[in-house]
This record gives sequence, C-alpha cells and structure tokens, in this order.
Amino acid sequence: MSDKEAGRTENHPNYPTVDQSDRTLPRNLRQSGDPGIEMLVSTRVRKSPFFHKSFVENGAWRATVYNRIYHPRGMLKPEEGGMMEEYDALVNHVTLWDVAVERQIRVKGPDAEALTNYVITRDATEIEPMHGKYVILCNEDGGILNDPVLLRPAEDEFWFSLSDSTLMQWLQGVNVGKNFDVEIDEIDVAPMQVQGPKSVDVMVDVVGEEVKEIPYYGLMEAEINDVSVLVSQTGFSGEKGFEIYVRDATKHAEAVWDPVYEAVVDHGGMQVAPAHHRRIAAGILSWGQDMDHETSPFQVNLAYQVPDDKDADYVGKEELERQQELIEDGEYPFVHKMVGLKLAGEPIRDYAPDFWLISDPETGDECGYVTSPWYNPELETNLALGFVPAEKLDGDVREVYDGDIETEFQVHLPDEYAEEPGEPVYAKVSEVPFKPSVNPSAREQAKLSAREEASE
Repeated sequence: MSDKEAGRTENHPNYPTVDQSDRTLPRNLRQSGDPGIEMLVSTRVRKSPFFHKSFVENGAWRATVYNRIYHPRGMLKPEEGGMMEEYDALVNHVTLWDVAVERQIRVKGPDAEALTNYVITRDATEIEPMHGKYVILCNEDGGILNDPVLLRPAEDEFWFSLSDSTLMQWLQGVNVGKNFDVEIDEIDVAPMQVQGPKSVDVMVDVVGEEVKEIPYYGLMEAEINDVSVLVSQTGFSGEKGFEIYVRDATKHAEAVWDPVYEAVVDHGGMQVAPAHHRRIAAGILSWGQDMDHETSPFQVNLAYQVPDDKDADYVGKEELERQQELIEDGEYPFVHKMVGLKLAGEPIRDYAPDFWLISDPETGDECGYVTSPWYNPELETNLALGFVPAEKLDGDVREVYDGDIETEFQVHLPDEYAEEPGEPVYAKVSEVPFKPSVNPSAREQAKLSAREEASE
C-alpha cells in the first residue's frame, strides 16, 4: 500500500480505529446505516415450507436470509406497534415463530455418538435418547463454528438444529479420513416455535396433556393433524416455550401450522418474528452477531461449554485447553471480551443495521462495538451485548457477566437514538442475563447455586 493510500485509509472519517488485531477477518465497523434497499426473492435462496404462511397469508413485511433460507423478521409494521408490540405478545401471551431456517442436519448410524462427541465440546455420551442439549462446535483454533440445539431422537441418531452457519459440509469433511460409520445429511424437517407464558396451554390443545411432562431439553413424539412431529421444550426467547419439528415438512408443513396457529390465536397470541429483544435480555447469543468462527467461547461467556472432565478428543480441544490455562494464570489471550451493557439514549425499538461503536470515556478513543442492542420495557432501559477491550475491565474478566465489574463506556448511537445528535451516550457494564430466563441455562443455574450457597 502506498503512503497516499495508507493516509487515505487512516484519515477516513468513517473508518473505525478499533483494534481487531486478534482477527484474520475484521468485522466491518463502518457506520453505513439502513439504506432502505429491497430484498430480491429468487430461486437461489430457498423458500421454507412455511414461506407461504408467513409471507403470503400472514403478511410478514420484511425478511433476512438465514442459512440460505428466507426468514421473516417483521410481522407488525411500525405503525401497528412493530417489534415492541410483538414483544408484548411474547412476554404476556403466546407467539408462533417460523424458524424453518434452523436446518436439521442428521448424523445417523452405528458411530453417530462417536462422531458427534468428536465435533462438539460437551460430552455427547451424556445425552440420553429423547433428550437434547445446547452445544457448540469449534474449529482447531477454538473458534465457534455453530451453536445448535443438539437433539438425540434415537440411540444411533442426532439432529443438529443449526444456527446461521453452514455445518453439513463441515461434518462431512471431518469424517473424510475418519470413516465413522454414519450417514450425514440434511433432512426434510422444519421446526416452528411456540413461545410465551401461555405456550403450555397451546401445546396441550395440539398434542395433549402429556406435553406438560416434557423436561427442559426433553423430547416427545406426537402427531398433529395426523402428521408425525417431534416436540422439544426449547426456544430462543428466555420465556417458556416449545419447538415442533415437522417431519416430511415439504409435504406436511401447513397441515401442522394451521392448527397450531389457530390455537395460538385462540389463546390471545399471534405469529411474530424471532424475538431478539427478549433473547438479548436473557443473554442468549446469536451466531453471526455476537460470535463467529473467530470467536472463542471464553470471549462470550461460553466457558461452561468447555468441560474439564471430557477425556475424549474433540476438534479444538488442545487449543481451548491452552486458552483456559492462560486465563486461569491471569493472562487473557484476546483483545476483546463480550460484556452486557445498560445504556442511555432514546429507546432502541428495532434491529441495529451496524455494529455501533464503543469508546473509552476518558480518552474518547474507539475501542469496541455493540453486537446486539434493544430496549427493554420492564427494565426501562436500553440493553446491549458488545465487545470491549479486556484490559479496560476492572477485575477478573471471567466475572463480567456477574455484574461485579464497575466499568463505564460510551456508545455512539445513530442520531435517532442519541440524546444529543452526534454525541455518544453513557453505558455501564451490567449483569447478564439482564432478565432471567424461565428455564435457566447451565451457566445461570451455576450462578444461582453459588448465590444460594453464599446466603446459607
């Protein structure tokens, strides 16, 4: 690069100077906003089996592409209350979500458990048939490739219910040379979610009273409208909820959707877009926003996904154990650490089109970025997950989600949310989850247990 080119880059008014030296592919932190473009619908991107219901009949008005499938991301328009009205339906009533974008990758065969145990960090042998678990898969550098819900419908069968990153080819590639006796393929199964405090009532209507007995991450075989489905007590909301996995979905999706949707409406609910505002409050991460293949689990409060007692080898084990030893010795091996932030400003009521910048209030230097922001009406404040320099955190970086660190930053919001145009707003590192989940994660359960022991 010539001196002229280097100077042009360094002095660009919209070229953030955040240190991303620990990444090979930096995040694009330019603040470009929402240009109001139109999404092209074509055959290159897949329409899910629920596409007609969501977009044509129920009027989803915008979409994103997730796992190369069109995904509804707005049902009510802003003039109808928008995403915050959808939030109210979720936390006070019941909602139906089209999440067919969670592709189902099946690993089936005599060596299904062995292969699965080799690619996930947690111990697959501890997952009993007809149960599931939230897991992560890492590459050899310890970067998170995917964080699916892993279902085990049979002794010799696992389903990876994917977040937004290609995994089937990775699993097939890993098995080249390993020769585990398994079949690895995407199956014709499409999930929908029923989420909210009245979700149990809806599920009783559509599959019967026995659904009340499903434990968290438990599975149940059922039929809806004579179609075979698999039901799990899981979800992406932090509220009480279930997922319904429709088999042979290309043929039967609408036969299942219609009675479930009718039951949701009968109980005062509606179809909504996946509730990122609620999952942020619960501290649930979104792959692509909050983490990616260059993010270590130790950066995003997923250290509990790296067990100390798993003897079996798995992809990334050596590197993750190295990182863990460094952290235990007081040396943090990354520039940034994810934290929870409570921030000032006008209520953020929709998706952020950019990774908004975080700066050091003492120097004004750009030092980090927000990944997932939203306003929470119960707490009456804006919440966010974001990356900040580990060296700026006062105390042990492993404790930042516990709210034990008193550190302040500034967040550069767009003018529509700023208190004063062009001026950053105050932000404080805060405990995560901001709002507890109905079904606490393993991390939250450990925290609650520690507090109970301390109070005894």
